[in-house]
Amino acid sequence: MGKKELTDDEWKKKLSADQYKVCRQKGTEPPFANEYYNHKEKGTYHCVCCGQPLFSSDNKYDSKTGWPSFTKPIHQSAVTEEPDYTLESIRTEVKCSNCNSHLGHVFPDGPKPTGLRYCINSTSLQFKKS
Repeated sequence: MGKKELTDDEWKKKLSADQYKVCRQKGTEPPFANEYYNHKEKGTYHCVCCGQPLFSSDNKYDSKTGWPSFTKPIHQSAVTEEPDYTLESIRTEVKCSNCNSHLGHVFPDGPKPTGLRYCINSTSLQFKKS
């Protein structure tokens, strides 16, 4: 998949206000009041901005945080990670590797085998049933 680069105005036209706030401005949706936190269907979660496959339902689990959580991306190359210094503690931001959209954060407190919790905003995802 080729890199997806749009102007800020093009993103505003393509995305809803909530999607733009989360994906392009690094916002966060409210916990427990989002589309996929309690979603249990089998399939693949794709980037809402560019359509790239990001996470499999096989790696989704209930982290009790109110956001969809995954133990790993569908392929490590599907996401990029970088330090996020916006709060008092350093976190690791997760982005779509194709269009650079903000997805959420990854934390080292997940279940085995990875020990990781990819805490992802539903707003940044589009689900496709298998």
